[in-house]
Amino acid sequence: MSELMASLAALAGFVVGALAVMVVRQNVGQRRMMTPVDDVEPGALPHGVASVLAVLPSSAVVLDKEDRVLRASSAARAFGLVRGDHLMAAELLALARQVRRDGEIRESEIEVAGHKFGQESTNFAVRVAPLGSHGQVLVLAEDQTEHRRVEAVRRDFVANVSHELKTPVGALSLLAETIQDAADDPEAVTRFAGRMQHEAARLTYLVQDLITLSRIQGAEPIPTPGPVPIDEAVHEAIDRCNTTAAAKDITLVAGGAEGLQVWGDDELLVTALRNLIDNAVAYSPEHTRVVVSARAAGAHTESVEISVSDQGIGIPESAQERIFERFFRVDAARSRATGGTGLGLAIVKHVAAAHNGAVTVWSKEGSGSTFTLRLPAFGGMAVAVPGSTTIPQEAAQ
Repeated sequence: MSELMASLAALAGFVVGALAVMVVRQNVGQRRMMTPVDDVEPGALPHGVASVLAVLPSSAVVLDKEDRVLRASSAARAFGLVRGDHLMAAELLALARQVRRDGEIRESEIEVAGHKFGQESTNFAVRVAPLGSHGQVLVLAEDQTEHRRVEAVRRDFVANVSHELKTPVGALSLLAETIQDAADDPEAVTRFAGRMQHEAARLTYLVQDLITLSRIQGAEPIPTPGPVPIDEAVHEAIDRCNTTAAAKDITLVAGGAEGLQVWGDDELLVTALRNLIDNAVAYSPEHTRVVVSARAAGAHTESVEISVSDQGIGIPESAQERIFERFFRVDAARSRATGGTGLGLAIVKHVAAAHNGAVTVWSKEGSGSTFTLRLPAFGGMAVAVPGSTTIPQEAAQ
């Protein structure tokens, strides 16, 4: 029994000793954590701050009590917030001085002009806080430029969609009232019913384009990619546009190399080509032709280029950079008259991006336009056989 009691006493002593050591170590650790902030030498950075600043993705600056820069992240210097040991943004310097005076953390948003020629201004969300007891101040600035741009695009998109939907819906409402008032005039009813069908079709196209655009611009991978024969995609797109082209006596021609393939989604590629052909037909005069041609491209023929060329009115150089924006129209009145939704070229751009490709345009007013889709070839190498085919208008009948 005495041996058991001795063992228990020894165990209890060991536990008490271990607890005491833990308490002592905890107190020492707490003192060490406090000393970098409160007992740091004037003009020196608190212990560990430099390491933290080095890994921060945002722009970070530490100022001393004289407003000199003690440490600045590479992002802060890249944005031009810091030059040498000076903080260049006057608004940030004013905030830092206020924080140093009263010790209150402050948050704000500022806009800083580009420090290089031609560079756009940058929007920052900033947070300024005191650091230690020697007048040092920490400034954190987060670049919000892209976020602001996306928000602006979203607002414009909602406004444009509302406007585009309101137009055909309002027209349908007015036409329905007109038909009701003209119930005793069969000829008027027939005429207005045709107008209603036109507006309903326009509304349908707009909704379909919105659904397509929403699906492809979400950066989601193509669900079931596979080899897409370009010949088949071109002929399918032409077939869908033949009726519209026949109404203006425009000949659709498929030419270039045969047997090319790309990796992707056949329906999306047909949609992109249809939009390009529809656009060419809409802005071409009667009795002209639209040529769709394919060729192997790249130094090692690792790409496929599909071009849609017309003999239309062309696009002003000032508008060529914006034509792939959603709802942008060079001639809004003409586009609406032809039933365009203003989304066709935006869809083409996103389809190209979804296939790791790109779309470009060449155009000259009065001489027509050429839109070119450049896509990676299936298997990394385009194999082609020369040839061309003219699609007769009778196929549309």
